[in-house]
Amino acid sequence: MENTVKIPQGENKIKVELTLKEAIALTGVHFKHDPELVHRARKKLKQTITEVTNEEAVH
Repeated sequence: MENTVKIPQGENKIKVELTLKEAIALTGVHFKHDPELVHRARKKLKQTITEVTNEEAVH
């Protein structure tokens, strides 16, 4: 069984503002001094995706 996900305008580009450390954390590097770094970066990413998809739904 194959599941296909269709995302309207899924090839559009978005901009997410991350610090360099946040971007590196998303690649899988662990920062022992700041274990919440990756969670904050994911939150920013998810928030931006939500904002963009909500904007597209309105148009």
